Amino acid sequence: MKLLVSWLRDFVDARVGAAELASLLSMRGFEVASIDAVGPDDAVVDFEITANRPDCLSVRGLAREAATALRLPFRDPAAGEAAGTISSPDLSVFIDDADLCPRYAAAVVEVKVGPSPEWMQARLTAAGVRPINNVVDVTNYVLLELGQPLHAFDLERLGGRQLRARPARAGERIRTLDGEDRELAPGMLVIADASVPQAVAGVMGGAATEVWSGTRLVALESACFKPASVRRTGKKLGLGTEASQRFERGADIGVPVAALERACALLEQIGAGSRRGGVLDCYPEPRARAAVGLRRGRIAGLLGAPVPDEEVEAILAGLGFEASRTGDGWLAQVPTWRVDVAREADLIEEVGRHHGYDTFPTTFPPLREAPPRPDPTIARNHELRAILVGAGFAEAIGYSFIERAAALPFVGWPASPAAAGASLRARDAVGAEADPLVPLAYPLSELFAVLRPSLLPGLLDAVVRNRRRETPDVRLFEIGSCFSAEDGERGRLAVIWCGAGRPAHWAVDDEPVDFFHVKGVVEQVAHALRLPPLSFEPAAAPWLVPGRAAQVTGNGRVMGLLGQILPSLAEAREMPGGDAVYAAELDLEALHAAVPASDVQVEALPRFPSVVRDVSLIVDEGLPSERVRATIRSAAPETLVSVREFDRYQGKGIPEGRCSLSFRLTFRSAERTLTDIEVQDAMDRVIEAVKAAHAAVQR
Repeated sequence: MKLLVSWLRDFVDARVGAAELASLLSMRGFEVASIDAVGPDDAVVDFEITANRPDCLSVRGLAREAATALRLPFRDPAAGEAAGTISSPDLSVFIDDADLCPRYAAAVVEVKVGPSPEWMQARLTAAGVRPINNVVDVTNYVLLELGQPLHAFDLERLGGRQLRARPARAGERIRTLDGEDRELAPGMLVIADASVPQAVAGVMGGAATEVWSGTRLVALESACFKPASVRRTGKKLGLGTEASQRFERGADIGVPVAALERACALLEQIGAGSRRGGVLDCYPEPRARAAVGLRRGRIAGLLGAPVPDEEVEAILAGLGFEASRTGDGWLAQVPTWRVDVAREADLIEEVGRHHGYDTFPTTFPPLREAPPRPDPTIARNHELRAILVGAGFAEAIGYSFIERAAALPFVGWPASPAAAGASLRARDAVGAEADPLVPLAYPLSELFAVLRPSLLPGLLDAVVRNRRRETPDVRLFEIGSCFSAEDGERGRLAVIWCGAGRPAHWAVDDEPVDFFHVKGVVEQVAHALRLPPLSFEPAAAPWLVPGRAAQVTGNGRVMGLLGQILPSLAEAREMPGGDAVYAAELDLEALHAAVPASDVQVEALPRFPSVVRDVSLIVDEGLPSERVRATIRSAAPETLVSVREFDRYQGKGIPEGRCSLSFRLTFRSAERTLTDIEVQDAMDRVIEAVKAAHAAVQR
């Protein structure tokens, strides 16, 4: 809000400079964007007004704040409100939907259109508004001065000489003042004449009834519209105006008639016209002013120190509240322009702002009950970040809104080829009623059309951007939410890796990242969270390379997927180099649910030696080693403490379609040294179990 300092003096006799005024109001919560001199004794101060203070999008609102801060009298050129009439021979006013338009007022004025006086043009220009003609300039002047948008219709162009606030009908269109033809959706509030819309309510007027040089009679509109309705309409039409900015935040329902009186007085003052008849005020359900109680003890409790009664009353009176004393404080009548005040804490904030936060001592609020225990998932997520950063990954933070085309390949979380096919069918059936994605009702653009079903699209884009900047190795992770029409919002952890599998070293050859590097990261995460052993089974997903994808399970729950991203997805993003990209995505809720509830248990170091035995087995080449390890664990006695695959071989001496898997088994007892006979007996049981379960042959 650009405030001309000399204009403020119409409301309060404050002989302060621009810098002093800016400092005064900034201490009361109004951030200053800039100060620009416009003459030897005047300046424009640009204030950043928060969305909850629409009353301060006006000279009057800021002047009231300044008068209260300076403890000076406040004078209002638009004070009071004349009683409105309900009929006129020149114009009829109707409201068809009192929820969308609770109040609509109008006045008929005979005008002589021409340029406005220089002083008015100078004030409008300083506030960033282009002068047009005396009638339009007066409506803009009142908008800036009182914060109430007005609109002027050429009365002789209104069909039936009536103004009707009603919802738009299907198929209706309007050409707005910016020259654009716009299609109106049913439910949008419009101001219509007897037959067609002539303005988009609260947003912009229509070109058909625009004031021009030949206009002789105008109908001045001053209304109050439902903020949500104006906001939705402006979004759908892609329109934003000074008027809609104020209506969206909440206009003063008590000012429409006073604003019309002020506009008519200005038109007469500058010789632009005179009012014809009274003000038509259509106000079906008058609203009573809200009353809010304020307690002395609560002021001291929230602010940390008491405020004298006289100070409280002076502040409230200066801001327009009518406060009457009660036994323990006051009962304050809230002025209609303070749409942000609804409870006691709001009044205490006003007292604190104008008493001065710098005057209150530093205190700690009393603790009346023990604070709740923090959510353990917060600490675990911090731990996950530390683990992944330690593993060489950098954290990425992506948008929750992404392009539909980027989201479609990542629809669903299948765990089998059949589920993958179902996911692909759902992905291709976007036009069907069951859209697998969650679309936004009002996206900023097509690039932000849907909520992301996975963290991987954003991470893949980040990899591509880094590779375009010739970053050789990219390791990224993200912790965030994903969304689906079926499951709603779920927390996910995703990692993505492209480039070298380990840092370059002169003693070893370069090693590109592969499936097992990413699998190791997942296992490292599970180990840090003290999860039970995870299992990895072959899986299929539309975004992973077949045969290089696995499902992660633990405690009987699916925890995630990992594998190589389809090269076609990277190529579609024009990724240079053609290197393989591996990724994993885990369900955070499943991970956290699997974390043991008990504290960490400390075990003594083993006192007895371990015995290591190796065994090589010929099995079917498509058999996952995870299943073989599971069979070994189930058949072995409790003395088996570790089983690890260390070799896989296909070639000479191995039948076609088969492969050799070599495992290293470690046995140890906590009570005594194991004998060779006990270890050999355990090995015999393991080999027999593997032969029976997988038709294995020992090499």
